Amino acid sequence: MNLTDFKTIQKHFAGADPKILAVLKSVDLSKWFEKRHSDDHFFNLTREIVSQQLAGKAASAIFARFEKLIGSKFTPEHVLKFSDQAFRDVGLSWAKAKYIKDLAAKVKEGTIKLTSLAELADEEVITELTKVKGIGRWTAEMFLLFTLHRENIFSHGDLGLRNGIAKLYGLKKPSETAIKRIVSRWSPFKSYGSIALWHHLDNRPE
Repeated sequence: MNLTDFKTIQKHFAGADPKILAVLKSVDLSKWFEKRHSDDHFFNLTREIVSQQLAGKAASAIFARFEKLIGSKFTPEHVLKFSDQAFRDVGLSWAKAKYIKDLAAKVKEGTIKLTSLAELADEEVITELTKVKGIGRWTAEMFLLFTLHRENIFSHGDLGLRNGIAKLYGLKKPSETAIKRIVSRWSPFKSYGSIALWHHLDNRPE
């Protein structure tokens, strides 16, 4: 991983947002990234699909069963050999079974070239990934943050982040404008502000 050193991040938030800095001081950033880190983009994207709209522990449990089902040969070709029912039996919804199959098919046929994503700008990565059924902006943004380690990601569609801002800043129902105003101060390290909010809520996306 090629991440900015923590002292630089702390210095930035000391001036940009002391509330975020106070939270970050209690965060072990290495655990956030190492727990989710894999060099296999297909594996990581599959995990992000499984995690959609699920609490961390539930997502981890289902993905562990899914990973056991697939076995050591975690490739698009191998994943496509399983029936939707087999995926359903380990806890996936019918929709997520189809999304994973669509991802596998598009990677296999070369519609999406996962090895080239690291060379693209953030919005270009999102454009590529959202070609897959079931991958929306949130899933693509989680991939950008945790797999490609982009440091300036804040997902406005993430309910946990919105709740985190409400809690940390004492805002009952922060408007989109208010959230953007707060988050804009974090650039170019919005990803660390996001992690601080998840940590503050104890709401780590698994």
